[in-house]
Amino acid sequence: MEQTEVMKPETLDDLIKVLHKIFESDNINVEEVQNIMEAYDSNPQEWMKFAKFDQFRYTRNLVDEGNGKFNLMILCWGEGHGSSIHDHTDSHCFMKLLQGQLKETLFEWPDKKTCNMVQKSQRILQTNQCAYINDSFGLHRVENASHTECSASLHLYSPPFNTCQTFDHLSRFRRFK
Repeated sequence: MEQTEVMKPETLDDLIKVLHKIFESDNINVEEVQNIMEAYDSNPQEWMKFAKFDQFRYTRNLVDEGNGKFNLMILCWGEGHGSSIHDHTDSHCFMKLLQGQLKETLFEWPDKKTCNMVQKSQRILQTNQCAYINDSFGLHRVENASHTECSASLHLYSPPFNTCQTFDHLSRFRRFK
């Protein structure tokens, strides 16, 4: 797949411009998007204006609606906050750590007979690392395991979505908006 000729994004605005250029095409090169997201060095002075933290739960804050083919959000994770186990509704999900650490736990899709959730792997993402997931990889849960520091992450979803399925450890699921 052809890659767009781009320079390293020096600012968040540069990153957004490069992403708009990449997403002009209908064919998305996952490796290229991940490399561009990783190339951006987090600068809190640039992204903090989008960061809205909540005492009780993580927040999702829109940064850019893309060109209808993606959206870019900053998720703010207070101490101990985490998502439920969830899918990505047939979207690509790129997650870049802007601040702190996040633990990502991957799960198999639940077995229809036993309804058990099987953990595949777990990793800790550090500032400026980028992760990728889509529904073919399975499900995941993201959490800030720290009890003393907040975390922030930049998420790109393509195509944009506003609902997903969430699961508990017994694999019952529900729609989430």
